[in-house]
Amino acid sequence: MDRRRTIQWILAASATMPLLESRVGAAGTRAVTAERPVASQGYGADPDLTKVYHPGEVWPLIFTPAQRHTAAALCDLIIPADAVSPSASSVGVVDFIDEWVSAPYPPQQADRPIVIDGLAWMDGEAARRYGKPFTGLDTTQQCAICDDIAYEPQAQPPFAAAARFFARYRDLTAGAFYSTPAGRKDVQYIGNVPLPRFDGPSPEVLRRVGVAEIPT
Repeated sequence: MDRRRTIQWILAASATMPLLESRVGAAGTRAVTAERPVASQGYGADPDLTKVYHPGEVWPLIFTPAQRHTAAALCDLIIPADAVSPSASSVGVVDFIDEWVSAPYPPQQADRPIVIDGLAWMDGEAARRYGKPFTGLDTTQQCAICDDIAYEPQAQPPFAAAARFFARYRDLTAGAFYSTPAGRKDVQYIGNVPLPRFDGPSPEVLRRVGVAEIPT
């Protein structure tokens, strides 16, 4: 079957869709009415994209103060401050993660128990090993816990669930951080910046990638 014939069939099927809703009898009365699916409640109106929203204004946030404290400590262990950029928590990454797991959409709702249970595990494991919550540990102790869950394929069976949490939490942290101005600056991303001129790749770059310089 060629592409033209397929398109003709699709258009023909589309044209008959109104006939599926109702069929009019000889006397002009509706003989059959197809049942329409009941519309779901949905998520409400879209937010006003011209407005600046603050955390918690679009939907209620679910993190408790203790969870935010643990979340911030873990964020800063993943992306700490250095000479080039600030820490993850200082640029609002915890707010992003709180917004993410509080959202009503299915992907975010799937992440919610992973993150909430994972933060609880971090505190529980810190208490088991050192008798303190995760935020009360020094960096060496925090790293010792994270080393056991940092690479999911090599995590021991007792740490499998925690390793899945850490992998997802690390992705959320990095995704949030590197979408901020500080994160873009950290990787020297210069997109969305107007340039007075663009000369294209330099001859050196073209040679490195094996492309001959295009004569002007």
